[in-house]
Amino acid sequence: MDEMRPSSGAAAHLGLASLFPPGLQGIYGECRRLYPDQANPLQVTAIVKYWLGGPDPLDYISMYRNMGCPGQDVPEHWHYVSLGLSDLYGDNRVHEFTGLEGPSGFGFELTFRLRREAGETAPPTWPAELMQGLARYVFQSENTFCSGDHISWHSPLDNSESRIQHMLLTEDPQMLPVQTPFGLVSFLQIVGVCTEELQAAQQWNGQGILDLLRGVHIAGGPWLITDMRRGETIFDIDPHLQERVDKGIETDGSNLSGVSAKCAWDDLSRPPEDEDDSRSICIGSQPRRLSDKDTEQIREALRKGLEINSKSVLPPISSQRHSHDRPQSRKDSLESESSAAIVPHELVRTRQLESVHLKFNQESGTLLPLCLRGRLLHGRHFTYKSINGDTAITFVSTGVEGAFATEEHPYAAHGPWLQILLTEEFADQMLADIQDLCTREMSKLPKEYSWPDKKLKISVLPDTVFDSPLQ
Repeated sequence: MDEMRPSSGAAAHLGLASLFPPGLQGIYGECRRLYPDQANPLQVTAIVKYWLGGPDPLDYISMYRNMGCPGQDVPEHWHYVSLGLSDLYGDNRVHEFTGLEGPSGFGFELTFRLRREAGETAPPTWPAELMQGLARYVFQSENTFCSGDHISWHSPLDNSESRIQHMLLTEDPQMLPVQTPFGLVSFLQIVGVCTEELQAAQQWNGQGILDLLRGVHIAGGPWLITDMRRGETIFDIDPHLQERVDKGIETDGSNLSGVSAKCAWDDLSRPPEDEDDSRSICIGSQPRRLSDKDTEQIREALRKGLEINSKSVLPPISSQRHSHDRPQSRKDSLESESSAAIVPHELVRTRQLESVHLKFNQESGTLLPLCLRGRLLHGRHFTYKSINGDTAITFVSTGVEGAFATEEHPYAAHGPWLQILLTEEFADQMLADIQDLCTREMSKLPKEYSWPDKKLKISVLPDTVFDSPLQ
């Protein structure tokens, strides 16, 4: 993080009203309530502020030493608090002022609790870089976070060899929401998790896995403290927890409504020379070019049901619940039950297809059982949005409102967006046929599945196929 450096914290701002504005004072006040003896915490500070053209949206990240709570078996740890996702200034330099009653800025700040290593006298600064990365995603996408969201990171959070490579988000157990002159600020805590725990959150929901983590001392405990040295998952520690996840999926389904993915689809029912519809997908994986206006219409229709992002910024995120009282200029976190994700724009003609071929990379393919078991068999929908273009594939069940695919015409295309309607009977059949995808055996690629009577084919292919310029 080239544009950041540690500073002396709050004391640097005392007496300087222009650098100690009301929004900042409100958050500092809550921190002082928890840490009255740490009025001058170590901070990581953006040298060039975001509103002056700097790359880092968070003006400051404060770092406190928390002594834990022996009575609750909570260990000593470092507590990080961001400042900048909420409106610190109230003068529209970063966030639009929307009034006292609404959220301040994006309505939240991030926190992180990192287990203190024996002999550590100062907090590591890598969590500040992690928080800046998350903040950049929020500012660039305008998608907010909610408790229960999961974040696929695919890399050790501290760039070590740790198994802690992903994140869940929850309410901070100590910090209370703050009412500032610029709106309300809540505090969302980052919780580091292993890949197997992330997958369980995807298949079930984030809140369920957070509850399991709270019950396992070395995996987080009641305050969900991240230990980068943790080498075992909660399922290694207590194998019975997998049964609780399986029961939860069976009862509740999955709250993951969509992912960014490497995917493509072909219309096998139309000859290549058919060029009468310039707004439709052509044969093969290369879509015809849409106008910028049409592309924006598709993105607007999809925005509430999946993330449109690139892996270099932030991999897929999902949400457990709806958010409320957001400014209209901000986008909600992913809403798993939102039918807005499947409402087409009338200016792009919808057409029915007779036969289709779906293509996924290995990581996307392994989510197909989740799509069927956790979503469609619970009357919901699931969307894959290509990270390489405007292509999208949405699976819908017969109970989903607003779909343009029907039982009579189960394959329907809306520009580069394909919908596939699966009856419960067919979804059950597919789930049985693709169970081997749960093994994640890369050596078995490519995999092909075909249902000739349904005129549907699915291929799971190596990543290199999708990295080709033709894809």
